[in-house]
Amino acid sequence: MAVYVDGTTRLLVQNLTGREGSFHAMRNRAYGTNVVAGVSPGRGGQEVQGVPVFDTVSAAVEATGANTTLCFVPAPFASDAILEAAASPGMRLIVCITEGIPAHDEARVVNYLRQTTGVPLIGPNCPGVISPGKANVGIMPHEICLPGRVGVVSRSGTLTYQAVHELTTRGIGQSTCVGIGGDPVPGTSFVDVLSRFEADPETEAVVLIGEIGGEAEEQAAAFIKAHMTKPVVAYIAGFTAPPGKKMGHAGAIISGSSGTAAAKKEALEAAGAVVVTYPTEIGEAVAAL
Repeated sequence: MAVYVDGTTRLLVQNLTGREGSFHAMRNRAYGTNVVAGVSPGRGGQEVQGVPVFDTVSAAVEATGANTTLCFVPAPFASDAILEAAASPGMRLIVCITEGIPAHDEARVVNYLRQTTGVPLIGPNCPGVISPGKANVGIMPHEICLPGRVGVVSRSGTLTYQAVHELTTRGIGQSTCVGIGGDPVPGTSFVDVLSRFEADPETEAVVLIGEIGGEAEEQAAAFIKAHMTKPVVAYIAGFTAPPGKKMGHAGAIISGSSGTAAAKKEALEAAGAVVVTYPTEIGEAVAAL
């Protein structure tokens, strides 16, 4: 089975009438994803290349049976858009691509979802999720993907693409690729995705892409050691990053001795993961499992 998205995914796109929303929605549809609706307040009744547009998520869900949303709503309004989607009956996944959402808004939304609705949120500030050959919900370049049995989870969008490329060029397919995003308060953690990969009979190995900052990789290492029966290949970005300087993502900052690439590498190796030095080594390491 796929993880998060599959052939049963019925996708609505929040801000479908925007430039990014319409562009990626049509790419997702061309790949085979069932894009059933869009939401743009004040533009209900319009269409975007045959996809009906509604004023609210609840109206879109009621009319089309949408069960997954892809959010391109601008940062000042994105948190409310996520909450609106989560309140809609039947919603089973929210993917938020938007970057620049204030951290306090992210914390409010993530805590609410976890304590009340339980609807999974991937992102914000992420490339989304793709199950090759089944569905693409986000901005991942499906051209580099290949159906198979290796799960990929990453904090970095660009490194997700490189990891997938390294696998595909060696004929190693992917079951599902998930970009969880690099913001300080992500809706989905490494542990969340690893637990799904562990339970997925069609995933036989996992690639984990981490980076400096925070404790997400150390938490992943503890989960791997205690619960994972499937092999894990990992790469940590940021070995040369200077302490105290944000590198790329808002969450990629070292504070004192916490969050260093070396500490994360040590924790993952102690948990039994194979940790490569360069991202170009990911495919070779998986092939050698």
